[in-house]
This record gives sequence, C-alpha cells and structure tokens, in this order.
Amino acid sequence: MKILIQNGRVIDPASGRDEMADVAIAAGRIIAIGPIATDFHPARTLDATGCIVAPGLVDLSVRLKEPGQEHAGMLESETAAAVAGGVTSLVCPPDTEPVLDEPGLVDMLKFRAEKLHRSRVFPLGALTRGLGGEVLTEMAELTEAGCVGFGQAEVTIQNTQVLLRALQYAATFGYTVWLRPQDLWLGKGVAASGPLATRLGLAGVPAAAETIALHTLFELMRGIQGGARVHLCRLSSAAGVALVRAAKAEGLPVTCDVSVHNLHLTDVDIGFYDSRFRLQPPLRQQRDRDALRAGLADGTIDALVSDHNPVDSDAKTLPFAEAEPGASAVELLLGLACTWAQQEGLGLMQALSVLTHGPQQVLGTSLGTLQASVGQLAVGGAADVLVFHPDAPWVVAPSALRSQGRHTPFEGHEMPVSVRATLVAGQIAHTAEGVAALA
Repeated sequence: MKILIQNGRVIDPASGRDEMADVAIAAGRIIAIGPIATDFHPARTLDATGCIVAPGLVDLSVRLKEPGQEHAGMLESETAAAVAGGVTSLVCPPDTEPVLDEPGLVDMLKFRAEKLHRSRVFPLGALTRGLGGEVLTEMAELTEAGCVGFGQAEVTIQNTQVLLRALQYAATFGYTVWLRPQDLWLGKGVAASGPLATRLGLAGVPAAAETIALHTLFELMRGIQGGARVHLCRLSSAAGVALVRAAKAEGLPVTCDVSVHNLHLTDVDIGFYDSRFRLQPPLRQQRDRDALRAGLADGTIDALVSDHNPVDSDAKTLPFAEAEPGASAVELLLGLACTWAQQEGLGLMQALSVLTHGPQQVLGTSLGTLQASVGQLAVGGAADVLVFHPDAPWVVAPSALRSQGRHTPFEGHEMPVSVRATLVAGQIAHTAEGVAALA
C-alpha cells in the first residue's frame, strides 16, 4: 500500500535529521523523505500538521506473557498496547512457559506475532536450558529460528564456570548475552535496602547485589579473547552506573539500559505498602535515580525500556512482599521519555534517540538486512513510523490501557505527548481516536 505522511516535522536521531518534510511509503519501505515525486499517488494520506514524524520506537524489554501466562497477557493485547504506544519493535525475554530454549517454541512465537501485523517481535533465547543455569542451549539453532540474543531473564547463573563458558561460546560466534546484574543471595529482598525498607519491615536488596554481579561479569569478560558482547538489562544503582561507565572507558564491549520506573520513581513512592510499586529491580533512593538520569543523558546508558510486565489482579492485589513484581508500561514509554527530557532540559532529538537509535545499536548485527533499519527513517529502509503530537497531554488511567495488565505506578500521572498513528512495515497498525485525516 502507498501511504503519504505530509506536513510533519521529521526527526530521526540516527541521521540527525530534523526538518519539515513529507514521507512517502510503498511496499513496506520508505521511498522518499522530502520532496515527493509528482507521479506518486498514495492510497492513503496522513496529515501530520503540528505533529512529529519519527522512527517507530524499539523497546528492549517487553514481556508478552504468551505462551504460558495468558491470564496476565496475550500477544494480541500486548502488541496492541505496544503499537498504541508507538513501539514498532520489541524484544521479548525468554522466561515464558515453556522457556524459549527450543527453536520450535521460538518459531511458534514469531509466527503468532507476525499474523497479528503489529509490532515486530524479536525473542531472546534462553542462555541455559530451562533457565536452570547448568547446561547451555543450542545457540546456533535458536539464532536461526530468530533469536537476537541470549539471556536468563530474572534468573541468576550461580555457577561462574557456566557463565564463563557461555560468554566464551557467545564471543566465538558473535552472539550477545543479555543479563540483569544481580547476585542471587543478596537479591532475594523485595525493596531496596535503606531507611524506608527498614521502617516498613521489608527485606532489602542492597546496591551491592548489582555491583558484585557487575564486578564478576567484567572480570570474566576481560579474560575472553576477542571479547564477548554483553547487554546489561535495567541498571538500578548509582554505583552500577559508575562501574559501567568505567567498563566502557576501558573498552569492554558492553551496553546497558534502564527502565522507565527506575528513571522516574524512588523507594519513597512505595508509600504505605503500595503493591503497584513492587518491581524488579526495586526502586532505589533519589541519588540512584539521579545517577541513572545523568547516565542516560551522557550516553553511559544506551537505551530506555518500558520493562513492560503485565500482572493480573489476583497476583498484584496482595500484601507488598507477596505481590508479583511487574507493571504495564509499554504504552507510557514515549511519554515518560519526553518527560525525562523536559525535566533534564534536553530536546526531542535526545528523548527519541534513547528509544530508537540507541536500542537499534544494541541489537546491531542481530537483525536481518531489512530489519536492521528499524529505529531509523532511511530511504529504502523499513517503513516503521511513529506520528505523535508533542503538545497533547493526557492523564494515565488504568482502565484506558490496552494492555491486559492494568496495574501501573504511573496512574494519575500526566503524559506530555500523545501518539496519533503507528505504522509497521508500511501498514497502519494503530491510529488514535479522532484521527480522521486518513483517506
């Protein structure tokens, strides 16, 4: 289908483009940005007057809950939530039920996702069978099935020898290992260690749980010839940011991300045992949040993620320590990134960069030829496009979320921007109510 997006302000962090321009789309690709040929006759036209035209967002942490946990979320509901938030590409962790440790399971997930014609789904394969931390999976076969990397989700590998072998094998074949740095024994609490956790009587998770895991990982990486690419998922502490900054300066091939929750909230927000704020990693103190915000601004942290993890009411409306950690956030990712940028005195270019170009660089060579252009607006590249209004605030109401999980710590918060349309592979996957400019 031929589509023309006209009269919008085109912002593309990958190329540095920021200009008023039209965008022409045909056969799932962008065929022109700027002056459009007179013989181009679109089947649909989208008037983007007053709006920003940007690459579709790339979210590196979205749990779809399918297969195995359909009561909390399904591919249909969660990908609908994703495109409503402008997310056209998402990475799914391997902790589904069953775990994504067999090519057939990955094939099934991708087939189901492709039939929905919404967000592109890039699965992570399990690093070890059943996430058990003992036997490595067949990474080559999982890569052929479509996995863009290998991780353990929230499960820590206790055996350091297994972790070393995994890194060595991944380095040999150019795979990326995705790990959330957390020591098993120190990470069993439910809130960040500190005065608030002590006052509430909640088991604490010290920052050392993160830094010990980082020290171990970096030391293993230093001993691997050729280097092992590692992506660190959802940093949470100021000390962790400092260690990553030093590791990058040293030249270790490491990237990292932070979740919208840790970027905006602190442990004080837990209030009186509010289970909506029961998250992994736990919310830490203000100095940690400030360090995360600064690290994202200066490029130490490569990407901002929603850490979307829908939880059903039966598992969430429990005492804080017993509630299942997680929240629905993929629909809020763009708004929370723009809020961060406004508060830090940054522009839209940087807000979009941590949602598009940054994540695309993390994925890098893991993507196919055409899919390598996700996260950017490039002539000849995939037509994954986001159109949003930069000055159309709205208030988060759980009942209005498209995700099957309705629990979010941002209930009642104002989002400064609103998505008007989302295109995936040249097809309109979402339009906001009241958008009548599609003809």
